[in-house]
Amino acid sequence: MRYVSTRGLAPVRDFAGVLLAGLAEDGGLYVPETWPSLAPAEWRALRGLPYADLAARVMAPFTEGSLAPEALQGICREAYAGFGHPAVAPLVQLEHDLFLCELFHGPTLAFKDMAMQVLGRLFDAVLTAQDRRVTIVGATSGDTGSAAIEACRDRARVDIVILHPEGRTSEVQRRQMTTVLSPNVGNLAVAGTFDDCQDLVKAMFADVPFRAEMGLSAVNSINWARIAAQIPYYVASALALGAPDREVAFAVPTGNFGNVLAAWAARRMGLPVRALIVGSNRNDILARFLAANDMSVRAVAPSLSPSMDIQVSSNFERLLFELLGRDGALTDATMKGFRAGGRMEVPAAAWREATALFSGFSLDDDGTLAEIRRLHDACGYLADPHSAVGIAAARAWLGRAREGVPVVAMATAHPAKFPDAIAAAVGLRPALPARLADLYERPERYRSVPRDLAAVEQLVRATARRNAG
Repeated sequence: MRYVSTRGLAPVRDFAGVLLAGLAEDGGLYVPETWPSLAPAEWRALRGLPYADLAARVMAPFTEGSLAPEALQGICREAYAGFGHPAVAPLVQLEHDLFLCELFHGPTLAFKDMAMQVLGRLFDAVLTAQDRRVTIVGATSGDTGSAAIEACRDRARVDIVILHPEGRTSEVQRRQMTTVLSPNVGNLAVAGTFDDCQDLVKAMFADVPFRAEMGLSAVNSINWARIAAQIPYYVASALALGAPDREVAFAVPTGNFGNVLAAWAARRMGLPVRALIVGSNRNDILARFLAANDMSVRAVAPSLSPSMDIQVSSNFERLLFELLGRDGALTDATMKGFRAGGRMEVPAAAWREATALFSGFSLDDDGTLAEIRRLHDACGYLADPHSAVGIAAARAWLGRAREGVPVVAMATAHPAKFPDAIAAAVGLRPALPARLADLYERPERYRSVPRDLAAVEQLVRATARRNAG
């Protein structure tokens, strides 16, 4: 399997090269040169497999040429062995045609663990084979950082520094990052928004001498390996509900567009997906785009669902590349225009193609609390704010007379990660699982930094040098 950049000017790479590169040198994102496709009989052959084995089979076409299938299977089995539910990503039925896929049974209680636990082990395998060391830098709006740190802590060939927007994550999200005191881990609290953190990460990759000096790599969903490792749970959910002999739809609470892009990739591989419903909070740029071709940046407003407090959804570039006929030059021009002017000019034909599959939905904080309360009253289920947005999006789609197609909403975080929101909605504070019961008593380690590239690079360099010997 070979990979090309969405902007057409970076080297073509294999999976190992894409894993270590993260962001392409031309500023684009890597995508498969050709998409693998499974026939109905091949989908049916995956039914009944344990989740780890299914994940390895689904990911295998993307790692071909870089990793032997048996090595990938071993990585997946090890990655999911410690999850808190034997099904790894269990389905819960909420209503007749509405299901919930719980993606929060990993070590940091969020869906990011589903890919990160695989990613950390992939780094180990590739870096050992190549006798290399990397410095991972990443930006987080809440959950990516803790999942990445948990996956990379204490690994011999990796240093990791995560940037988060100071004061804009939940306390549980922050503490899951800052209480990891491993010497190869650094945490930076940036005076700004998630988009500012993401821009700093991209600027570090664009600083060619710094990128080479530090051996930079990425674990954000700009890294294709993250997307590849998220495709399997869409496959598992669809197979459980009758695919490939029955269509399904997915409702995905979405910030950086990576999670729903993985669902799109599963469809591109031949999984029968009727619709993809994108759930947003008050930061509704994706919903506005899908409703009226309005991809215009507004100020980020803090919300009860901080992982979706984003205006620049990096992974949308991968979909845009496909919508523009895989024209790298046009994708490059469109993205540069977006960053320069704050508005993306998507051709009408490309927008119509997107809306044939995707629909948008947004919910403000009051609506999110109401949905958490409604769900708890209806069936005793506690959903975190992000999952509540996804469930409400699914219900809205089902309400438009689409009977017979089951909708799977993705439950992206454990409710205990957002105790204040749950308490405001239903009057109780969900307890953390036993393995995290002392989280509030653990000492923290992080640095507050301005929104300044030189200051951030200096601290990244200090973290890597701490372990250089």
